[in-house]
Amino acid sequence: MKKYTNTGNKDTRSGFGAGLTELGKTNENVVALCADLIGSLKMEDFKANHPERFFQVGIAEANMIGMAAGMTIGGKIPFTGTFANFSTGRVYDQIRQSVAYSDKNVKICASHAGLTLGEDGATHQILEDIGLMKMLPGMTVINTCDYNQTKAATIAIAKHHGPVYLRFGRPSVPNFTAENGEDFVIGKAALLSEGTDVTIVATGHLVWEALVAAEALEAKGISAEVINIHTIKPLDEEAILKSVGKTGCIVTAEEHNILGGLGESIARVLALNTPAPQEFVAVNDSFGESGTPAQLMDKYKLNNQAIVEAVEKVVKRK
Repeated sequence: MKKYTNTGNKDTRSGFGAGLTELGKTNENVVALCADLIGSLKMEDFKANHPERFFQVGIAEANMIGMAAGMTIGGKIPFTGTFANFSTGRVYDQIRQSVAYSDKNVKICASHAGLTLGEDGATHQILEDIGLMKMLPGMTVINTCDYNQTKAATIAIAKHHGPVYLRFGRPSVPNFTAENGEDFVIGKAALLSEGTDVTIVATGHLVWEALVAAEALEAKGISAEVINIHTIKPLDEEAILKSVGKTGCIVTAEEHNILGGLGESIARVLALNTPAPQEFVAVNDSFGESGTPAQLMDKYKLNNQAIVEAVEKVVKRK
């Protein structure tokens, strides 16, 4: 299998900040709005260099979404920034009515998603956001795996016309994708490693865990094909069906509720085209709790060991 090198742990939210900084220099229509979390969203550089294009909205997320929708009418490309919980659950009505239904060119950029928000606990650890966003007609949903990919995605969505939900995280995680972002195309899955016995499809922080799991499986004589699904909607159905057509079974891995996430989207694709055994690595319909990101990923079985166990189970069902 192809080997990947961790060039150093970085937080994906810093990738967003770096991408926004670059957009500030190259696209004068890009504007940024923040709900009192400039440091957490790494928006300081954009604010310092383009104060006339930065809007501190305060703890008023609904107003932020409404303002962003309005700015698109004048040709601006607004990037909103706050925690994933506040970016979606708190303002779902505004996103549905003013952005999705109205097909406004707003980029909803959400940090601190999933369990890896850590010690802030269940009230801040949204595990339903992908489901909420993917069900909105016309909404593009992206969940990046590392710093480089988050930077590339941030730049790419500025060129994409239409509403986008960009999801990233708080903790430092392995940085292993191409620095120039050449492997990032909206709606196109990235085949990381070819295999013949099982397909592992992962998104976000679980992509690196899937690569680690694939190495462990190789030592056990199981050949795993690993695919990074960074775009959950529109989903690259062709890549999924091609891989499962070869391997005959699949494991999906995500830092999200088992209900409504990537795994369910893939199950629908398989049911409509090529039914195959599938196992899910995800949070089993529960809220999170306080703890370090590593502790929580272990407790809720969102790690490479859980992926290995799921693979061993699914290959027996072929």
